[in-house]
Formats: sequence, C-alpha cells, structure tokens
Amino acid sequence: MSDFLRDRAAIVGIGWTPYSKNSGVSTLELALRAIAAAADDAGLRPSDIDGFITHSVGDSATAASVAACVGVPDPHVVLDLVGGGSMSAATVGAAAMAVATGQADTVVCWRALNARSEFRMGGTGRAAPALTEFQYQTPYGLFAPPQQYALVAQAYMDASGATAEDLAAVAITQRDNASHNPRAMMRTPLTLDAYLAAPWISDPLRLYDCCLETDAAVAVVVTTAERARDLDTPPILISGAATGGGHSLYSGARTDYSISAAADLAPRLYDNAGLGPEDIDIAQLYDAFTPLVLMQLEDYRLVPRHSAPEFVAAGNTKVGGQLPVNTHGGHLSEGYVHGLNHVIEAALQLRGTAALQVPGAEVALCTGQPGYVSGVSSALILRADR
Repeated sequence: MSDFLRDRAAIVGIGWTPYSKNSGVSTLELALRAIAAAADDAGLRPSDIDGFITHSVGDSATAASVAACVGVPDPHVVLDLVGGGSMSAATVGAAAMAVATGQADTVVCWRALNARSEFRMGGTGRAAPALTEFQYQTPYGLFAPPQQYALVAQAYMDASGATAEDLAAVAITQRDNASHNPRAMMRTPLTLDAYLAAPWISDPLRLYDCCLETDAAVAVVVTTAERARDLDTPPILISGAATGGGHSLYSGARTDYSISAAADLAPRLYDNAGLGPEDIDIAQLYDAFTPLVLMQLEDYRLVPRHSAPEFVAAGNTKVGGQLPVNTHGGHLSEGYVHGLNHVIEAALQLRGTAALQVPGAEVALCTGQPGYVSGVSSALILRADR
C-alpha cells in the first residue's frame, strides 16, 4: 500500500461470534455467522459482498467456500492468505487495495477458527500441518508456540532488563481492560501475586503470559471511502497498511531476536499513512505473549528502545494513560482470533462505542504478529472519518 491508497478505503461493518472454548460448530459456520453480522452492521446483505479475503494457519474456512455459501456465484476477489496472526492486518490492506483499484466494490475479511476444541496450536487435536521449519525445531523439543516464543522473550529480557514483574504489568493491565468488556473470555481481575504463582509454561513465560485458545470468528467489511459515507455506520478510514518480512527462528538471517521485524515495517507504515508515532491515540498490539507488547511499543517507535517496561509499569498503557493499549483485553484476556479482533476493537474505539472507551480516540495502530516463526508481519493505521 502506498500513499496513493491513503484513506481511499474504509471499514464499514464489523461482526463477531461469541468467544468460547467450544463453539459446537464448524469453522465455516463460524465464518458465515460473523460475516452476516458484519454485513448487517454496515446495512448490507451478505450477497452484496463481491470480495472474500481470509487468513489461516492449520485450519480455515476458505474464501471460495464462503463465497458459495453466501450466494455470490461470481466473486471478483477470492484470496486465501497463509499465515496466522502475521497476516491479520494484511487481509484488511488487501481489501483496501481491491476496492481502491476497482477490483471489487465490497470486500469482507475474516478469521474463523476452533483453536480450543479442534485444531490447537500446540499440535493436539487434528494433525498439525507439515511445515518445512518443523525439521529444525522438533529435534530440540520446540513443538509449541510458548516454547518458541520463550526464546524471543528471553532475548528481549536480556537486552532490555525487563523482569517478570514487567511482563506481569502487561497481563494485569489487559485483564483490567477485559473486565469492562462483555466479549472477553477472562474478566476476573488479575493480581501480581496470582501472576507469579501461576505455573510455568516455558521459562520465562508463565500461564498469564500466554494468549487464550479460542473458538470464534470475526469479520470486517471494507468498501471505498466514498461509498462508505452513504452507509449506516461511521466510516473508519484505512490510512496505512504494510506487510513485511520477519524472523524465522530456525533458518533465517536475522540474529537479534530482541528486535522484531516490526522495526523494519514501521517506517513504511507511517509513510503510507502520512502520520507518525506521535499521532497514534490507541494501539491494539498483537499479544500472543506479553513480551510482544513491550517489543512492539519500541519497534513501532511509540517509546524509545528498552523503555517499554518502565512505560507500562507507570500506567501509561491504561485507559486514561498516555497511550492506551489493547483496550479490549487483547489476546491475553478477550480471546485469540489471530489479530483480527484487534481491528474490531479499533473500529469500536474510533466509532466511540467501545465498552471501555478512550475519550477522543481518532487514530489507531493495529498490528499483526511481528514476524517471529512465520517470517512475515503486517500492520494497519486506521482513522476516524470526522
């Protein structure tokens, strides 16, 4: 996405299913329910949609199958992106490109998964996909994401001096946010003592450092900015979108794992949007694990290098603080829908209708997984159309 596309597309509809540990339905059914809700939110019918974009890892409700079920015999855009949370923001960026260039009039992006009851990222449930990188990790016992990200966490903690209490501050702040969110799976307040007493998952990550396994779907409808202003909901302009390469923990060329690929992507993102870090009012940062929040605060240049632990500990990421972060509770407490639920929360905030509203929020940063393991990352800057 270049500045040619800046503010030419907008989010006009959002929808979601309940977040649960057992949906009782297929990922296709989840996708259709979320898409129907998002279309209704925009004042459209599902059959008005002519572009279908999703992202997945391990499980999927494919774009072609969703288009057929919705009743669109000739979809103009059908795109299945490979990648979990890494590609969440990329779906919305691709939708913006499609409508701005006339490939489609109205595009829906979604993520649907049964990540607790069916395909679990740790490899239980259905058989995990046979990825090339597995040959490099499994001999050393690196089967599950917490084991992989423990390496990243330790690298960042060694470089920055962050402590367990600093990781706890992220989890506790987001749990407090989730306590106001009726969508959130975890709303009971979290204390430092409870955090420290929780079992180790993979040192230095404890239970509350890890995101929730969730069955759910979310969907986002995108159209041109001009058409958006004639629909039912206040448009949320897509000011910037960027996709970039990332770290592979096993065969990539990057050597400093304390800095994520977001550090490379961020300058392009801000340039595309015509904005800078100082313009961001709220940040929905991909939080599969607590250290990623600290790292992205720095890598997106929201705070100076190695100052994120102190920034969070001082309460600056709370609602009412200098930069509210993950106001819905994030993946740690709301639910883990691979990044796209962060876009839902950003849209609610910019509409002014969030459960825990940030007064005067005008510009939001939404990030995908910052490139670890997958080797790719993506992010968005969204703006209220005032």
